Amino acid sequence: MQLILRRSLLQNWLKSVEKNITVTRTTVLTGLLIWIVFVTFLGLIQFSTPNLPDNDGYYHIKLAYLMRTQGLTPEFTWLPLSILNAREYYDHHFLFHVALIPFTFGNLITGAKLSAVFFASLALLSTWNLFKNQRIPYAALWAFGLMAVSEAFIYRMSITRAQSLSLFVLMLGLDWILRKKHKRLIFLGFVYVWLYDAFPLLLIFVGVYVAVNWLFEHQLDLRPLLYTGIGIILGMLINPFFPHNVVFTALHILPKLLETTSISVGNEWYPYDTGQLLENSPLALAVFISGAFALGIHGKRMHPRTAVSFVLAVMFGLMLFQSRRFIEYFPPFALVFAAFAWAPLLNTLSDHPQNRLRQWLPVAALLGVLLPGIWFTYQSAQSSVRNAKPYQTYAESSAWLAKNSPPGALVFQTDWDDFPRLFYYNSSNTYLIGLDPTYMLIYDADLYHLWVDITQGDIEKPSTVIAQEFGSGYVLSDLRHKSFLTQAANDPGLVEVFRSEDSVVFQVVNHQ
Repeated sequence: MQLILRRSLLQNWLKSVEKNITVTRTTVLTGLLIWIVFVTFLGLIQFSTPNLPDNDGYYHIKLAYLMRTQGLTPEFTWLPLSILNAREYYDHHFLFHVALIPFTFGNLITGAKLSAVFFASLALLSTWNLFKNQRIPYAALWAFGLMAVSEAFIYRMSITRAQSLSLFVLMLGLDWILRKKHKRLIFLGFVYVWLYDAFPLLLIFVGVYVAVNWLFEHQLDLRPLLYTGIGIILGMLINPFFPHNVVFTALHILPKLLETTSISVGNEWYPYDTGQLLENSPLALAVFISGAFALGIHGKRMHPRTAVSFVLAVMFGLMLFQSRRFIEYFPPFALVFAAFAWAPLLNTLSDHPQNRLRQWLPVAALLGVLLPGIWFTYQSAQSSVRNAKPYQTYAESSAWLAKNSPPGALVFQTDWDDFPRLFYYNSSNTYLIGLDPTYMLIYDADLYHLWVDITQGDIEKPSTVIAQEFGSGYVLSDLRHKSFLTQAANDPGLVEVFRSEDSVVFQVVNHQ
């Protein structure tokens, strides 16, 4: 009798294992197919031009190359007059640069493009994983909505920057929070600190979850906040750049929060106007509104996960109104809110297997929105990517400087966002300003404002100031700084030594 019972238990266990293997295999194959769709979509956009979509990608891929060839923490000498000088340097994208290293074998621009496609596809796939784990009906179709909600979102995902991996971390974090895998947040908080300096977002995510859980379940469970805080603190303290990482985080984030547009920073720190937002992200706004509409139709108590996603979508919407850089967060979280809000209604429809019309109606509705949305987003994002500057920009001037100036010589450039391309083509020289103008402003405000005056052509015969105050023997300017070029032409201390189609190089002479 016992033998028969044991045999029965063994058979049941084997059947359970076989069923789990079948489910796991199906899930993996489904995920692989969805990932291939994302990679194909993003790849067609990315490789529609030989150029990188923005400037910063050139910096990131070159630094990753130097990390591979010189060690993971090479001495950062390239911006000596900023808070990124060699003594205080903090790589606030450290893990992102480590992740880029496998893409630095071969042509670096091609590698940067491949990495952007790969990391963005992971971010989109993590959204499907969230829908799957939350048992959202038609999870794949909702995930494919990421390819339709916003042209600006897809464009940002196509840039070789840490934002795509940041979105991946946040989606993974939301999945673990909702499934109450709270201890994993220690690991995630630690990794996020090393990945990208947007890590405070994870703490906000967890805070929203704790607050919603308290309101809905009347239970104040602070353990998720505790675990996340432990991970973040450990990531800050156990860090190859400690304590400079702590100082940099405070100096970099606070000015952006307090004075978003106090100086001329990149366009990403400025908000879209209403017309731009309606043009590049109409479906993101539409799906958010549809989620609110679904709640009204359902007419029942909101599920806590829906409330969490609603607060996050609203939060990122408000942030987007302050700065367009948050376009990489609002559309996906608006979609998550819509999927969560519509889930109860879709589950009700799927509860009637005998009525095929009711089952296929939501599929037809989703496809009716998805297909034209994806096509429109594809065309618009491809057009935006194709508008990037040619990858050869500053290549000739950089080559001249690398060949004709002493190693480490400081180059005075007239535009701060020229640094990534200059660094990409010539890491032999050092540069005055780059990546973010606030880095120099914080380092020496007077020096920064003097640089602005010179580049705007407000100082006559600037060669003496450039040599004595900045210690620079070479100047590189694009051809758009007409006022500066006029002053340079009238300054015998600035001798033009090279000119190309996009820039001009001067050598500083007789500056005593």
